[in-house]
Amino acid sequence: MILPKIKVLRSHGRQAIPDLDAVELTPEFRGRPELTATGDTAELEQAAAICPTGALSVTPFALDLGRCLFCGECARRAPRNIRFTNDYRLGSPTREGLVVRPGDRCVAFDTSAVRPELSRCFSQALQLREVSAGGDASIEMELGATGNVNFDLGRFGIGFTASPRHADGVVITGPVSTNMAEALQICYDAVAEPKLLVACGSEACSGGLFARSRAVDRSFFERHRVDLWLPGAPTHPMVFIDGLRTLLGKKQRE
Repeated sequence: MILPKIKVLRSHGRQAIPDLDAVELTPEFRGRPELTATGDTAELEQAAAICPTGALSVTPFALDLGRCLFCGECARRAPRNIRFTNDYRLGSPTREGLVVRPGDRCVAFDTSAVRPELSRCFSQALQLREVSAGGDASIEMELGATGNVNFDLGRFGIGFTASPRHADGVVITGPVSTNMAEALQICYDAVAEPKLLVACGSEACSGGLFARSRAVDRSFFERHRVDLWLPGAPTHPMVFIDGLRTLLGKKQRE
């Protein structure tokens, strides 16, 4: 009975990525943008005018990744000013750290903004409760992919649990709809201290396309501190894994 299974395993080969720190995503992946200021701002103004979330500003010239949908339209309208790289190291412990400006060659990770108890308590094992607070299931699928055979998030002692009583922190996806606001608060309160909080995806970071909707209630973020902001629409598994490992002190941002 065991021999056929062994043959199948051998035929599949090793599917897990051996070194996630050495991963380089396809050039088609839209990751960290690089901004270049020019004297003529006509194209840039056109790009800012069509941005559906107001992520791009001309004066001052900046791109807010927390609002960005990574649609790429701004880069097509203003190719001299905006170019998306395939750099997936996008997470930040502060909301302000998601704002990219001309000359930036990385998304800064301010380690002084990270609470010291996070690495002390969770560097070896971390269980998270994911709450879809009005999301469209795209980020939820990407988070599920972090545990597949390719990325194997569990190798770092990180996983997801169904119960907040068994969790060390909460991952929020979606803009936080009014119908989910109370449920999110109940879930968060059920997690024991110390606990961490992750906002995953542009909708969670800023509300995204639904930021001004009457059906959205983002008062939760006014009451609680977010430990890690992860942009993306949706957030790639490598963005999530890199952000968490950097937050826990398992790697450093260059």
